[in-house]
Amino acid sequence: MFSFGRKKPPLLGIDISSTAIKLVELARTGSYSTGMYRVQAFAHEPLPPAIVTEKKIADVEALGNVIRKAVTRSRSKAKHAAVAVAGSAVITKTLALSAALSDAELQAQIQIEADQYIPYPLEEVNLDFDILGPSAAGNDLVDVLLAATRRENVDDRVAALDVAGLTAEIVDIETYAMESACALQLTQGDQTLGEKIIAVADVGATTTTLHMLCEGKIVYTREQNFGGNQLIEEIQRRYSLSRDDALLGLERGGLPANTETEVIGPFKEALAQQVSRALQFFYSASSYGRTDKLIIAGGAASIPQLAELIQQRLGFPVQIANPFEEMATASGIDRLALERVAPAMMIAVGLALRRFN
Repeated sequence: MFSFGRKKPPLLGIDISSTAIKLVELARTGSYSTGMYRVQAFAHEPLPPAIVTEKKIADVEALGNVIRKAVTRSRSKAKHAAVAVAGSAVITKTLALSAALSDAELQAQIQIEADQYIPYPLEEVNLDFDILGPSAAGNDLVDVLLAATRRENVDDRVAALDVAGLTAEIVDIETYAMESACALQLTQGDQTLGEKIIAVADVGATTTTLHMLCEGKIVYTREQNFGGNQLIEEIQRRYSLSRDDALLGLERGGLPANTETEVIGPFKEALAQQVSRALQFFYSASSYGRTDKLIIAGGAASIPQLAELIQQRLGFPVQIANPFEEMATASGIDRLALERVAPAMMIAVGLALRRFN
């Protein structure tokens, strides 16, 4: 059957973190040459504790039920989803292989090569690869990106989606989803990245991940044990509040007047120090010696005046992540609610963009 003009089915980008399910569905607006997107649906659904711990799924059934709740809240009709495995759970290796190999020969050669680099029995891992293009190692070679993760990391995500009534169309890597979302945001303002060195600090609940991009591609990633939970827990301890009340106070105000100077201010200073330290590691481990811009993503990025303080400490431009800045929204979308959670939605947006690959 001919498929001229057949549209790809709607795809939900679903970011599974330790504290929330973040869900986005995008559509293309106008012609494909415009590069513009419309938010069709979104949701940000809190996860009860212990369902996902240290980026591993502990309760597949409970996770699936929360994902189903997020889909219902979003009012999306999509039945296909893209999810991601944490970058720290994936082994990647770029191989230079003969360009003359057939598809079957290429797959066989990758299996042989994989056995050298993966410290697990191959029957316990999921393998995938992508041909990057001609290799600098020789004219008759191509660079092939090999990615491997423990089978349980993929199977648990697929099973959770199944519980939610969804089909896993794509299992990506969080790092590449972040790269896609960053490329989108960075090219919204100016159409070329040139040789700019962009840092992205993704501040999660327990971990801050620094990604360094050159020409729109991630060239370095480093995780540090620092996250928004430290701020929440300090507010809880100092003012004898529940976690929900501490979160609500941060989002909508109502915390004691001295919270800014005694708790939030020191947290912002500590985050600036963490980012500065991570950048120094990057400079010492690479040939790069500068950063042109920092983007702050994650839930903690919504703290007022965070970008201004970190910019003052680091001495170069800092902005808060917002992949929706130049996107249209479908009718019924609460734009204010969308903007409020925007910094935490980068990976979900990167996954949703896979629909258009």
